[in-house]
Order: sequence, then structure tokens, then C-alpha cells
Amino acid sequence: MKVLPFKIPKPSNTAIIFQIDAGEFYGQLHQHQELQISHILQGNGTLLIADTIHHFQKGDVFVIGGQQPHVFRSEATDALMHTVFFNPTSFGDSFLDLDEGKGVQEFYAFAKAGFKTTATQELVTIFDAIAQQEGLSRLAHFLLLIQLLTKSAYTPLSTFVYPKNISEADGKKLHRIFEYSLQHFSNPIQLEDIAHIAAMSTNGFCKYFKKRTNKTYFQFLTEIRITKACTLLKENPELSIAAIAELSGFQTLSHFNRKFKYHKKVSPSIYRVSYP
Repeated sequence: MKVLPFKIPKPSNTAIIFQIDAGEFYGQLHQHQELQISHILQGNGTLLIADTIHHFQKGDVFVIGGQQPHVFRSEATDALMHTVFFNPTSFGDSFLDLDEGKGVQEFYAFAKAGFKTTATQELVTIFDAIAQQEGLSRLAHFLLLIQLLTKSAYTPLSTFVYPKNISEADGKKLHRIFEYSLQHFSNPIQLEDIAHIAAMSTNGFCKYFKKRTNKTYFQFLTEIRITKACTLLKENPELSIAAIAELSGFQTLSHFNRKFKYHKKVSPSIYRVSYP
């Protein structure tokens, strides 16, 4: 299967696709035209989208814009995710000319870079209805879903919107880079190491990565490490700050504290008690 692009299996007579993912999810970096709304029901792991890394857990809802490269890497075999896919063009021009249709188009544009929110009971109920209903009832609940998401408090997922499709060759190369980084972030990674994974010179790799992610490789690597540190701080109260720094790939505690405060605006110890 090609890493990029990825086609969502879709019956010819429906505009809204509901999908259930269980276990380890689809583990390849991919992009598709459809906007994706995913609700995490069980499990936890890492979401890589465009130029950013995010931890996911039960109760999270992610809205991923069309054509945004992404991959969910679940850390638990019992992970469960419900997803709704849609593309405004699937509704047809007649629908899009209506006020309701314009709302769908506006949401698609609003969510282009993606955002994260938390599942409320109302949102869960609507998701369940979309899963169980068909036809007009499914459409009605879908419109309620995007209306609710538009009004919800949210955190942006990315600052970088991909302007075009990524080629298959680029997709495979980026996937190798991301996978190596996610597997080895707790150890020192030299520029020569990651350039070798990409089969490029160090200078060529630096230019390549910056052009495609809008940041340097070591900015990206630091964000992976900070994301891991946040998870450890919240889920492992028995671990010391120094131990978490080491497990997250930071060579010194002072460097960890400085980078953590830069990214999270608070110290690791304050984050631990303030963000349960």
C-alpha cells in the first residue's frame, strides 16, 4: 500500500463515512482529501500531524484537516477510535449552495490545520448516532456534530498547512524519518544518523526537512521529547523530574527544564500538579 496518498474506502452513494479502528490503528504516515474527526474511546499513544507531535488518550477528539499528513501510533493493543470522514464536494453543488451547506464548507476551511478538543457527553451521543443511523438521520447528526465542534473550546494541532499532495517517495522518506525519531528519541540522535536514515547528505537533509515541516529537525525532535515528558509527568508520579528528563532523551536536567519551560510556559514540577 502506498504511504501517501491514502484513499478512504467510500460507497458511491454516501457523503459521510464512519469508521472504527481498533488495536494498533493504521500505522503509516498518510494524507487524504477528506476531513477527519476522530474520537478516542480507549487507549493512548502519539499523533504525528504535519509539523507537530501530540499525545492522545481516552476522551480526546481530533479534527484533522484535508490533506494534512498524519499517523496515529497507539501504545495499547486495546485502543479504540471512532472516526467520521467527509469532503464537502461529496455533498454536491446543490447542497453546498444552501445555508446548511455553506456551514459545512466553512467548517472544512476552519479545520484546515486541525484542532483538538475533549469529548462531552453530547458529542459522544452524536458520534454514537452517526454510527448507528443512515441516510437523512446520519446527515442531521453530522450537522449537529460540526456545529458542536465549532462552538467547543479547542487547541490547534498544527501551524503548518500542506499546500499540496506529498509524493509517494516523499511520504516514504518522511515516514522513515518520523519512525526512527519516535523509536530512538530517548537516545542521542546525531544529524548524521538521521540523514543516513533519509539517504541524504546532512546539508541536503536539513534543507529537505525544513522545507517540508517548517522547522528544523532538532526542533521536531525536542517536541517529541517534550511530549513524552508530559505523558510521564502525568502518568508516573513516582518518577523524579531527573528520571523523566533522562527517559525523555535529555542529557542534562538543566537543559530539560529550560526546554520544557520554553514549550509549556511552566516548569515540569508545576505542570505535573497543574495538568492532571
